[in-house]
Amino acid sequence: MEQVNIVVITGLSGSGKSTAIDALEDLGYFCIDNLPVVLLPGLLATLNEDGRQSVARVGLGVDVRGGQFLAQAEQIFRQVMAEGHHLEILFLEADNDSIVRRFSATRRKHPLAHGGRLQEGVAAERRALADLRQMARTIIDTSDLTVHDLRRSVERLYNPDEGARARKMTVNVLSFGFKHGIPRGADLVFDVRFLSNPHFVPALRPHTGQRPEVAKYVMADPNTGQFLEHVLPMLRFLLPQYQQEGKHYLTVAFGCTGGKHRSVALAEHVFEHIRSQDGASEFKLHHRDIFRDTKA
Repeated sequence: MEQVNIVVITGLSGSGKSTAIDALEDLGYFCIDNLPVVLLPGLLATLNEDGRQSVARVGLGVDVRGGQFLAQAEQIFRQVMAEGHHLEILFLEADNDSIVRRFSATRRKHPLAHGGRLQEGVAAERRALADLRQMARTIIDTSDLTVHDLRRSVERLYNPDEGARARKMTVNVLSFGFKHGIPRGADLVFDVRFLSNPHFVPALRPHTGQRPEVAKYVMADPNTGQFLEHVLPMLRFLLPQYQQEGKHYLTVAFGCTGGKHRSVALAEHVFEHIRSQDGASEFKLHHRDIFRDTKA
């Protein structure tokens, strides 16, 4: 039997599974939504009937509508991989507020919201899908993503025409302010509020950590040098480990009070340093709160 590459799209209702499946279909995947997982081995056998493989890539939508069949998912997936097929799971989720907002906008009924109790339905769905989430190779939080962002993420992960580039890990270096909340989905979070604060220097207060004079002030703090002596070697060690493990996205976040001065300067410095020394990953830099307000 010829190998089939299978991508299982699963996750919370309202998290964007339909968008992800549509994106896979546009990439040339043979997609089926809500197929009971017990039928997957038979489907693959049919696709390879008489040794004539007609479909090399399959996208499979799985969610709580599968009911009792969900309990057999892990067993079926392991069976499929034992037969020589490649299978990986993409799990989509979002925070409760986003899920509620999306269901309110579409006026669709949540599959587990019995009696119209949406919050209870979402909680029940999280529990029902916990095992699948644990098995997932990639988890995407779509709370802050547009449908276009999600489509690009799926294309980036599963476009066969991008070759080695598609297999690169994307490292997002992010600055933020703790007063505005820790970024969702951050893998590594560093608190730099212990550093000298340019906010209390009148000449520096109006500017951001992107300005040379502000960055120079932050870097002149002796604690900054000691901090970087620990953080940079750690990142040089960790990035190849995450890459080898198969992680597609890694977010390294630096936070100060308001996300304007110290975190920005540190994120800029770390971004330039690790980008110059790591050719196996792609790097992006984003300052979430740099212009949110005037406080440091």
